Amino acid sequence: MKNFLIGGVPEHFNLPWYLTLRDKEYTAEGINLRWKDFFGGTGAMAKALREKEIDMAVILTEGIIRDICNGNDCSIVQVFVESPLIWGIHVDKNSDYQSVDDLKGKSAAISRYGSGSHLMAYVNAENLGWDKESDLDFEVVRNLEGALEGLPEGRGDYFMWEKFTTKPYVDNGPFRLVGECPTPWPCFVIAVRNEVLENDPDSIKTILEIINNTTADFKNIPSIDRMIANRYNQKLDDVREWLSLTEWSQQNLKAEEVRRIQQTLLELELIDNTLPADKILSTI
Repeated sequence: MKNFLIGGVPEHFNLPWYLTLRDKEYTAEGINLRWKDFFGGTGAMAKALREKEIDMAVILTEGIIRDICNGNDCSIVQVFVESPLIWGIHVDKNSDYQSVDDLKGKSAAISRYGSGSHLMAYVNAENLGWDKESDLDFEVVRNLEGALEGLPEGRGDYFMWEKFTTKPYVDNGPFRLVGECPTPWPCFVIAVRNEVLENDPDSIKTILEIINNTTADFKNIPSIDRMIANRYNQKLDDVREWLSLTEWSQQNLKAEEVRRIQQTLLELELIDNTLPADKILSTI
């Protein structure tokens, strides 16, 4: 049995992994694939890949490309979710902020530097024409739980996180949604440490074939909407809306998409240099 450890956020996007692991589909192929939840998101997973704590990650596209440009020795082997991630822009429900414009110059609560919540604060600022130096400030709160505690206490003025994951906290407090910021590219990719790719590409290929077989037909699984609603504490109507907006993928990023994402990161001064696509992508 070959052992692999994969990391990801404990959110509805990753339910296909839970289903394939539950059904022991990897074990049937001689692969002991174990899942590790990363509540801290992309920054925590990138760190775990660097430190060889995990072999693979289902991770935000812009976050892992930035980390590869900064020396993380891993490669993107496939897009996992093709559609954009819709980042909700949240404030404390009792705050005076009524619109995204009110947040100019205020402090963004982020899980960590280099995380998706950090990078997307820059993307949002760019979209709104804010000055990256004077109009952005950051407060590290570690994860969603940290933001739920922090914003009502004044640690950070707003928090960006996936809209549907945070919807229960908008419906029931302590958040209020004031805006949205979709990623301008496919949101989740699968990244693998290069050492693992070199040592056992066949097992990685098998893992991808199994997960792709599930995601290709994921929306047609009977009562999948109810399963998601129950498992992730979501309203059924919200889950159905999310499913209508979400498309999984079985292909890798295109070289042009890699170039465009790097160019955006470069313009936002989040990387110092770009890499050729073949230094970021791996074809198995």
